[in-house]
Amino acid sequence: MARVRYGARTEAEIAAARTASSRLPDIWSTGVVAIWETDPDAVAAVLPPPLKPTARPLARVNISKVDLPGYPLGAGSFAVAAAHDGVEGWYPLVMPMTHERALVGGREVFGEPKKLGEVVVERDGLVVRAFLARHGIAFAEVRGAVAGELPLPEPVQKTDFYFKFLPAVDGSGFEADPVLVHCLRNEKVRKLERITGDVVLRESMYDPVADLPVRRLVEITIGEKTSDQRGKVVERVDAQALLPYIHQRYDDPAQVLDAPPEGST
Repeated sequence: MARVRYGARTEAEIAAARTASSRLPDIWSTGVVAIWETDPDAVAAVLPPPLKPTARPLARVNISKVDLPGYPLGAGSFAVAAAHDGVEGWYPLVMPMTHERALVGGREVFGEPKKLGEVVVERDGLVVRAFLARHGIAFAEVRGAVAGELPLPEPVQKTDFYFKFLPAVDGSGFEADPVLVHCLRNEKVRKLERITGDVVLRESMYDPVADLPVRRLVEITIGEKTSDQRGKVVERVDAQALLPYIHQRYDDPAQVLDAPPEGST
């Protein structure tokens, strides 16, 4: 009988796939990063326990083109500064990706709030424009001009916080206790430039980042970076405490955007 490809893989095949995934080469991205001080009450409002605000109420948007071989990827993140158990990092609220391939590993394995979307980074000489869009709305946009090169930072480890959970089959709560994940990234930079510009946040009912306004712009940069990542579960969290925040992960539960446009036949 010919091999049935949906059948069980052998132990050797499973081991080979695991080995190959652990030996990925450096994958470089070109990305625009903007950081600003925002409303401290808004930051506190979006953080599920046990995450807490940091001393400085920062928000950050990261908009990147990733040089995946033969499969270019747009990857974005909108996050706020957060702390847990003495560790400071970032808590992403939404992470638009341009391909399903990028969703699966991060969302199912790490608990990243990834969604399909439009991610654009454009550069014409010194002029830079980058934005994140979903459902036809460019909800976060960075515009400006390159103002000069910056010294390259030393390699650094950064932390993102994610909540990994599985919604219950009956639509009520979770199938098991959610867990808090620390995702550790070792980042290297080979080019970094400063941008003079601004950040535009547009109203969107599905990505309401406009609730975290720009009070004071800290910096905008464009750079070429690579990083690896590994995650670790640091604790199980109170399901009832997390439940009011799971709308951050999903769009309207009525799934109105899945319906045909009004008036269509």
